[in-house]
Amino acid sequence: MLYNLLLVGLGGGLGSMARYLCQRWFAEVYPHSFPWGTFAVNITGCLLIGVIWGLSFRSFDSNEQWKLFLMTGVCGGFTTFSAFTLEGIGLLREQKTALFFAYIAASVLLGLLATYAGMKLTR
Repeated sequence: MLYNLLLVGLGGGLGSMARYLCQRWFAEVYPHSFPWGTFAVNITGCLLIGVIWGLSFRSFDSNEQWKLFLMTGVCGGFTTFSAFTLEGIGLLREQKTALFFAYIAASVLLGLLATYAGMKLTR
């Protein structure tokens, strides 16, 4: 159990650092009201978890430690639905209602499509 917690923690730390770097890069390159960094991280993370899920049935389906490290840890630390909701509320507080609904709809729909695409890519 302790070993599994360490794997999840290490993966989560790496995923969180990658998320931070990605969000900083987007904020510098695309300064805009729309939270592009979180949006890109969420869609990429959804694709990544779909790919890892698909590969887990081919490459390491008997090794739960890889799944814990990559899916629970890295992807869990990288994707940012807590930041997603906070930024969504921020758009509402700034009275950017149309941008809020566009952000919510695009994130959820493209996230689902990206996860499905990741699964299909590995079959």
